[in-house]
Amino acid sequence: MNVATSPATFASGYKTDAIEWQRILGTPRFDYPIDYWVAVLGVQPEIGRIDFLSKWEPNAYCHYHRHLGAATLLVLEGEHHVIETTPTETIHKIRQPGHFARNPGGDVHMEYGGSQGAVVFFSVQAVDGKLFDVLDSSGAVLVTATIEDFVSGKLKG
Repeated sequence: MNVATSPATFASGYKTDAIEWQRILGTPRFDYPIDYWVAVLGVQPEIGRIDFLSKWEPNAYCHYHRHLGAATLLVLEGEHHVIETTPTETIHKIRQPGHFARNPGGDVHMEYGGSQGAVVFFSVQAVDGKLFDVLDSSGAVLVTATIEDFVSGKLKG
């Protein structure tokens, strides 16, 4: 993980120069390109909620994961690809700017930015301070990310 400053604005004109970004890069343990940024916008630990932006580099992923609590998202820029895995099927969704969704939690998926990358706003509900499980290709939990990991800048690649 590297803490760095991302570009000062998105193509949409949204100014991000006052936002602190955490860059998360993959390691050789993953067989897909991991390169994304996270910027915490607000935290309400007393109710277990965190709001943040995620910015994917072009054709790059975040970690294969499972949300533990409810998540609300709004695609701000680019194409946001989501590949959901269920016991019976795999579904590939391509979300365009303006796409809004609420998910109850428990969903297992991959996310990545399209050819121009993607920027997505998330509001996520934690379960006992835990946000999501990072999974290996078989679905085993590698690590559980918490609100504290986001706030302290301790997200792991």
